[in-house]
Amino acid sequence: MTSIDLAERAGQTPGAARRPGFTEPNETTLAWLLVLPSLLIILGIKLYPLAYSLWLSGFKVSVLSPVARYVGTDNYVALLTNPNFQASLGRTLYFTVASLVIQMVLGISIALVLNTPFRGRTFVRALVLLPWAVPTVVNAVLWQWIYHPQFGALNGLLNLVGLIDQNVQWLGSPYLAMNMVILADTWKTLPLYVIMFLAALQTVPDELHQAAAVDGAGFWKRFVHVTLPFLKPTMVVVLVLRTMETFRVFDIIFLMTAGGPAGSTTVIGYYAYLEAFRNLNFGAGAAAANIIVFSVALISLAYLRLLRTRAFD
Repeated sequence: MTSIDLAERAGQTPGAARRPGFTEPNETTLAWLLVLPSLLIILGIKLYPLAYSLWLSGFKVSVLSPVARYVGTDNYVALLTNPNFQASLGRTLYFTVASLVIQMVLGISIALVLNTPFRGRTFVRALVLLPWAVPTVVNAVLWQWIYHPQFGALNGLLNLVGLIDQNVQWLGSPYLAMNMVILADTWKTLPLYVIMFLAALQTVPDELHQAAAVDGAGFWKRFVHVTLPFLKPTMVVVLVLRTMETFRVFDIIFLMTAGGPAGSTTVIGYYAYLEAFRNLNFGAGAAAANIIVFSVALISLAYLRLLRTRAFD
């Protein structure tokens, strides 16, 4: 019996018969071949720069001394013992904690309001999401004009209602600048909290609220004992994702204040930029950037640990 007859009996065309010496790849090999292009892209734009940054942080490299000189962990020690870097770390922690607390409270509050039936709720929900679509550059320029000491809308409004009698330098005061940046960042990122918590509120059964109301529970008790347990998994996800974003904040600081006034808004991300691209101390700049990476990695590990606990199953 010929190979053509065998192929016809197997339901194959003669051309589909395997060639001598040809073996089809198994599923594992085929899967690796399919994801190989993506892995190469990730290696090129993610892993290689990270590895190069780790290597660079162990050397003394600058424009004045372009020849790399190995210094081990000296760059990290110098940073961690530098008062300016310690101050930037404190500002970063303040920006992170203040942003998370304000945005978490406002996000849950607005989501509760938008979860209540009222006329025009769909339009209001769409309106709340608009700031999320605004690019960071546009957001920074917008709030710079709002805070403008002479022509800004904020001073004009406060003067109109009589809360101030002279214009305030919102971004010119070391005590106000960071808080004003937090306010601008909150306006843009608040829709993320709202949409996440609003989605979580859809999972709360109405029967539980009705039963709690029959038992005489007020709004606060119903929120704590009925609504909040359903929000906890979402709170963990949003908390950790936003913690990673706020801890490595750079763009809005760079655009609005450039680390000023008097360094009052110089966070770790901007400090790393100054070391690498202003002071041209590439080794120290890489070390500062790696400290951010290590910190974000620890937050990610904490995130995974929290998700595995039974409290959030």
